[in-house]
Amino acid sequence: MAEKKTTKAAAEKKTTTKVAAEKKTTTKRACAAKTVAEVSFSAENVGFRAGDVYQALASAEGALSVAEIAKKANISESEVLLGAGWLLKEGKIKGEENTIALA
Repeated sequence: MAEKKTTKAAAEKKTTTKVAAEKKTTTKRACAAKTVAEVSFSAENVGFRAGDVYQALASAEGALSVAEIAKKANISESEVLLGAGWLLKEGKIKGEENTIALA
């Protein structure tokens, strides 16, 4: 059985392929994304969040954005959307140009 001799060009090709494969691997970067707070999906919790959203809108006497409601009610934006869904289903709120208002 004869040994196969590698040429200089073939050896360089193998090393460049190996280097290219090493360059393709990337490291994970830590992103500054917001973390989503855990939200309990019980009927009682959703009802409380709906009450918080309703009270924030009633005290504002006008339309508010989701972020404004979250700040005013001291809850997360996820909880605002959860409560707003409840109120929307009941017909107590309406959407107006990226804001939420009492119906």
